[in-house]
Formats: sequence, C-alpha cells, structure tokens
Amino acid sequence: MNIWGIVRQLNFWQFTTLAKMLLANPLLAYPALKATKRALYICDIHYKKTHHKNGRANAFRHAIWSLLVCKETLKITKTEAKSMIWAQKITDLHEKLAPNAPLETAMDLHNNAMGIQFFSTLVNATEEEVILFLKNKTNCAIKVTSSIEIANYPNDLVYILENE
Repeated sequence: MNIWGIVRQLNFWQFTTLAKMLLANPLLAYPALKATKRALYICDIHYKKTHHKNGRANAFRHAIWSLLVCKETLKITKTEAKSMIWAQKITDLHEKLAPNAPLETAMDLHNNAMGIQFFSTLVNATEEEVILFLKNKTNCAIKVTSSIEIANYPNDLVYILENE
C-alpha cells in the first residue's frame, strides 16, 4: 500500500478531514496504518483479489481490518473501549472519504462495526484464532439486497455479491 499515492488522490476537504483526525490522535495513526497493511496482506493470502469485490471476502476484509485496528491501538490506549472508539472513527472516516454506492457503504460500515464488536471476545486471541473465527463468520455471512435489510443481522457479516 502506497500511503502517499492514497493521500495524493484526496481532495482538499478529504485531506483536511483526515489530517485533523490524525493530528488529534497522533499516537494512534501508526497502529491504524499497521493494522490496515496487515489486514490487506491477510486478505490477499486467504482470498487473493476477490476481497476487493462486494462478496464474502470483502465482508471478511472489513471485519478483520477494524478488529486489527482495535488490537493494534490497544497497545497504546490500554483500554478496549478507547481502541473500539478509535477503530469506529477511523473506519467510518474511510467510508466517508472513499464513498461507494449506498448499499456498498452500508455493508462496509456494518462489517467494520462487526469487527469491532468481535474484538470484545477476541481481545486476547492470536492472529490465527482471529482469522479462523472470522473465516467461520464469513462462511455464515448473509447476502443482502438493501440497506434496510442489513439491520436484521446485528451479529452477522453481510455481503452483496454471491459470486466472486
């Protein structure tokens, strides 16, 4: 991941919004970036490039990303709650800065929140245990066709596309 390539693609409003958040929490910026890189690496290994589509692999990617942000920032924040709040802020900001179609955004936000929710039970889990847990959740993910439908699955990952 080329962070400077991503930053160059941001417009002034997007850049300013991101900079304000990172400057307000400078110690949490690096762990979030580290978690992002690790999540993409794990997804590439387990799902190749299909995690860039809107299927089950994408649900896994968003959940593991937000969960790893929690785990990495916990080393700094020392509290689960603060790590979960930061993960929610940073993942929500990503969806705001890189908008998709409304259903895709709703799916991504939901799966990010699921990763944060799962963190509570996986706080002491190894990376291998996290991956296994999330792969099981991914296998049971629910296909949705509308944003409203997503609310019916508060404990499940969701996806849009059946075939990847």
